[in-house]
Formats: sequence, C-alpha cells, structure tokens
Amino acid sequence: MAQWARAIRRGPFHFMEPEFFLRALKAVVEVAGFAYLGQGLVAVFSGSRRDQNVIYQVFRIVTGPVTRATRALMPRFIPDRHIPFVAFGLLLWVWILLIIGLASVRGGG
Repeated sequence: MAQWARAIRRGPFHFMEPEFFLRALKAVVEVAGFAYLGQGLVAVFSGSRRDQNVIYQVFRIVTGPVTRATRALMPRFIPDRHIPFVAFGLLLWVWILLIIGLASVRGGG
C-alpha cells in the first residue's frame, strides 16, 4: 500500500478503505465534469437564451460549487467567463490523478 494511502487510513477517513474513498471522489469529479460538458452543449444549442433553459439552469446548479471554488482559487485577472473552462480543466487533472492513485492502491504502479 502506498504511503499516501496509509496516511488516508490514519487521517479523518480512517474508517474508509482508500480504494473506496478514491472511487467515490472519482465519481463526484465525473458527475461535475459531465455536467460541465452538458452545460456547454446546451449553451451551444440554445445560444443567447440559455439562461432561460431549465436544463441549463440544472447544470449550473450542479457545477456551481466547482465554479465558485475555482473562482476563489484563480487570480482576479482571469475573466469570469473563462472560469468554467478552467474548472473543467482542473477537474480533468484531478480525474487523471485519481486514476493514477487508484492504480497505485490496487498495486498496478
């Protein structure tokens, strides 16, 4: 077992298997990532009226926490209209790192 996996077992998630924790986190990241993709598709098809679209509003609710967290992390010179793209990129990197972590926990690397 990797050293960081043992640290998870000693930390606040000591009751949880590291593989289960990583899989659950990966699932949350995937839901947010697919919500960003769906939001982008709805925005493309609905154009300037996207704010009136109910499905777009649902996607904004799902992606809102990630967007707000990304805005808090990013410097102010990044325009607000670019934050969802940055958030999707960060989610993509977190997803890749979680896959690598799962492979490490399972003994594949």
